[in-house]
Amino acid sequence: MRVLVVNAGSSSLKLSLVGGAEPWAHNLDGPDAAVGPALQDLPEAPDAVGHRVVHGGERFHSAVRIDDEVLGALRDLTMLAPLHQPKSIAGIEAVTAALPGVPAVACFDTAFHATLPPAASTYALPAAWRSHYGVRRFGFHGLSHAYASRIAAASRVVTCHLGAGASLCAVRDGRSVDTTMGFTPLDGLVMATRPGSVDPGLLLWLQQHEGLGVDEMAERLEHSSGLRGLAGTGDMRELLERSDADARLALDVYVHRLRAGIAAMTASLGGLDTLVFTGGVGERAPRVRALACEGLAFLGVEIDPLANDAAAGEADVAVSPAEAAVRVLVVPAREDLEIAVQTEAALGA
Repeated sequence: MRVLVVNAGSSSLKLSLVGGAEPWAHNLDGPDAAVGPALQDLPEAPDAVGHRVVHGGERFHSAVRIDDEVLGALRDLTMLAPLHQPKSIAGIEAVTAALPGVPAVACFDTAFHATLPPAASTYALPAAWRSHYGVRRFGFHGLSHAYASRIAAASRVVTCHLGAGASLCAVRDGRSVDTTMGFTPLDGLVMATRPGSVDPGLLLWLQQHEGLGVDEMAERLEHSSGLRGLAGTGDMRELLERSDADARLALDVYVHRLRAGIAAMTASLGGLDTLVFTGGVGERAPRVRALACEGLAFLGVEIDPLANDAAAGEADVAVSPAEAAVRVLVVPAREDLEIAVQTEAALGA
């Protein structure tokens, strides 16, 4: 089956054809009038379209064929992902207009984490908040975690999606049982411009004593925190080339949170068979992988320096010694392949 994969980001639209006779990809600056002309360059007509949708809420636990009812439900979920959901909906509408009659499927970043047990998905908050507002831990990057864990093909896997956004997932026998992101993608690891986990009391203090409003707070947390807040840049490549105190501190904080998160995910699994690094940083920053693994020897994690330095995210490769208790893999992020697999499954192909 030829699947046109549509990945709508906050400011771009990535199109790729999976399963065709030749590779094809096209990037656009958002879903607009350019979608139609771009799709005219397709070397082959797709049999189906698979859309990446960030949020499926509590309703969508797997990929689903898109119809008017589903599209309406996606609009209702916009309040849970106001930055990304409208872009996904716009992408669906634009591609549907350009390819009428081609079946389309929504594949959700949250769906992989629908298997989180209550102990991992529940916040210790008042019952009224949890029942009335539907407050829970959703988790994100599910398409990447699903693909990486499938490649790992082990019983107990921790997947590390490290890019501009970053999260970990504990996967037991192919099912997500814990993850670092929560109700929103702000939670968990230190990221390029997001802080990860922060004491909620600190945020209340800033509001009460410094007068920070909701809009300013959101802007600072989304775009001015994380590595950028610590060292002035969210680009890990730049940080690794610098030797100043701010860059060293930013890397130390990043790795400290990463190691602690991997250990926590391992605790949720009761042990670890395979550790996977994926995403831009996970694939292309050997020093980050090495620093993370150096602090995890107590879990049986070892790394082969030569293999680690040679791994550049171009193919699935093991960077641990053959005799190591835990296998460490570098796996290129291929959300497009995961979307294609889920699209075929949703259509019964």
